[in-house]
Amino acid sequence: MPLPETIIPTGLRKGHFLERLNRFVILCSLGRRTVRAYLPNPGRLWELLLPGRTVYLERNPGGSSTAWTAVAVERDGNPVLLHTHRANDIVEGLLREGRVPGLETAGIVRREAAFGRSRFDFLLEKEGRPFILEVKSCTLFGTSIAMFPDAVTARGRRHLEELAELSDRGTACGVVFLVHSPRVRFFLPDYHTDFEFARTFLKLRDRIFLRAIAVEWTGELRLGPRVRELDIPWDLLRREARDGGSYLLILTLEKDLTLTVGSLGGLSFRKGFYVYAGSAKMNLQKRIERHRRRKKTFHWHIYYLTACADSVTPVPIRSSENLEHDLAASLKRISDGSVRGFGCSDCRCGIHLFRMATNPLHSPSFIDLLLRFRIDRLEGLLGEMRT
Repeated sequence: MPLPETIIPTGLRKGHFLERLNRFVILCSLGRRTVRAYLPNPGRLWELLLPGRTVYLERNPGGSSTAWTAVAVERDGNPVLLHTHRANDIVEGLLREGRVPGLETAGIVRREAAFGRSRFDFLLEKEGRPFILEVKSCTLFGTSIAMFPDAVTARGRRHLEELAELSDRGTACGVVFLVHSPRVRFFLPDYHTDFEFARTFLKLRDRIFLRAIAVEWTGELRLGPRVRELDIPWDLLRREARDGGSYLLILTLEKDLTLTVGSLGGLSFRKGFYVYAGSAKMNLQKRIERHRRRKKTFHWHIYYLTACADSVTPVPIRSSENLEHDLAASLKRISDGSVRGFGCSDCRCGIHLFRMATNPLHSPSFIDLLLRFRIDRLEGLLGEMRT
């Protein structure tokens, strides 16, 4: 049975993404209609679900709460699988064909096997012994580096820890990260988004089997012939996965606001979206948590604004170098305005708070900025470490 035919059904329709209503429902245009579609992926998907992106929709059977399911979305003209359950189907096909590196001789005993406190995706048999395998679907990637997860996953970290415990008791275990892009060459845990998952991934590297493989999808949403094992640059991970670096704060004001901000005096803020660039050499997570608290001592300019904003979305960018000023310069080029002098009492930048006319998370230029600083910048570091 050809592998592609076992994964994606025929009869898919192409629509266009409009809006995410909640974690599991999106709004799409389909011809002249607007339809709701089930989204079987709890990730943030910031770089994928941008207004106007082409979405592959599958008709649901009668009785479903939504008429459609979002199976994939196009990025740069190529489909990226959204349906996390279908990722297990893909790995099953690859296992049966002996195309998962390190598990070429493993046979499938059954899917969804319960061990301890969790259920894992596969129970395999390898060299006459049981092997527990978990599958994670990875949709976050830059030019040549993929990262997982794109949202904090306490469940994913728990899976790593439980697999390590089972391995210590004599049962071989592992995780395969399935990356939906054929162009990437490297894989890293996303220490920007989920620092604890990344540290656990690094700590347990010698106790469980960890592999990342990249697959390609054709324009007809058929699995292509290329399957590539990705390199995990452990030295880079050890150096960069630290609780320090820079961060962005995305703030929403639902109405105009006038504030007295320390030595700056009275300032007027138009309703809309603002992005602030900051840094913390150490304890970045605590710094971000302080920004999100309403009650705090107003030591920095930004504290006055975060205490009044209707929402605060932090975006950490962990790194061994201070990127705060480069971030501010890049934000200036894509912003619709700024608040001069705000947040710049200890530097010469002049501007660290920028206004956006629309939600920056819906802006391709802002998403490109995030991908560049969080992922693509690491390519240069890899080159430096190898010379």
